[in-house]
Amino acid sequence: MSSHLWHAAVVATAMATPAICETAPKDVIYAEGAIETSLTGVAGNPEEGVRIMTTNALGNCVACHQIGALPDVEFPGNIAPALDGAGDRWTEAQLRGIVSNAKMTFEGTFMPAFYKVDGFTRPGDGFTGKAATEPLPPVLNAQQIEDVVAFLVTLKE
Repeated sequence: MSSHLWHAAVVATAMATPAICETAPKDVIYAEGAIETSLTGVAGNPEEGVRIMTTNALGNCVACHQIGALPDVEFPGNIAPALDGAGDRWTEAQLRGIVSNAKMTFEGTFMPAFYKVDGFTRPGDGFTGKAATEPLPPVLNAQQIEDVVAFLVTLKE
């Protein structure tokens, strides 16, 4: 392959591949609880958002929230507001802020901060009885936050 063709192929591949420019948890800017810009610059995947919201080891949102659009969820929670109509009640930026750190919007909420790495108490290091040291990784990564938000904005009344 000639160097010109090789260079063109590299450029075309680079242009077709979205660049992920992830905002670190400590660099997130909240405006009245909302996060105006994407944490990754890549659109969220609503199907992946459903998987995250219904998986115990990930977001597990359904442990507390009911979602009418997901009728097959076993043992949906009822200790937090139902998420039906979330896409009508809040903007995408507000939903991103709530999922990232709901305490920035709802003072005193028991909803965990899913995109935060310090300033909170967590169980010990691997349940050894020793306190975990900070910074800890966020519960969800930036793209997972975007995926959850992509699903939540589809929940209309």
